[in-house]
Amino acid sequence: MTRDEFASLIEEALALIPPDFRDAMRNIAIIVEDHPPQEILHEMEIEPPDTLYGLYLGTPITERQWGDGNREPDQIVLYQGPHEEDAVNEDDLVAMVAETLIHEVGHYFGMSEEEIMEVEEKFWAEQDGGGD
Repeated sequence: MTRDEFASLIEEALALIPPDFRDAMRNIAIIVEDHPPQEILHEMEIEPPDTLYGLYLGTPITERQWGDGNREPDQIVLYQGPHEEDAVNEDDLVAMVAETLIHEVGHYFGMSEEEIMEVEEKFWAEQDGGGD
């Protein structure tokens, strides 16, 4: 899949994430890279067959000072290769990208891993037709 095709899938995935997340996102750049760098995998203690789908780079809004002023955009890095390698089909790929975005946006909002997991579980329940 080309980078442009993957970028189109990101647009589809953004439409799937909860509107309250999507509407509150400000000053975030979404960057696509092929694979996570080995040094990041090593630093995060991720070893095969596990991998990294995405990474949030920035300061969570809960940790910012009131006088922060203008700042460079935070970044969400999506790793195209691992998504493509693990997806069953294109619909699954869109859902995986959406879940990765939800996870990384959760970090942007300063959510704990447990809180992010709750949001992801709700997302998957809605994808499976079992939403509230």
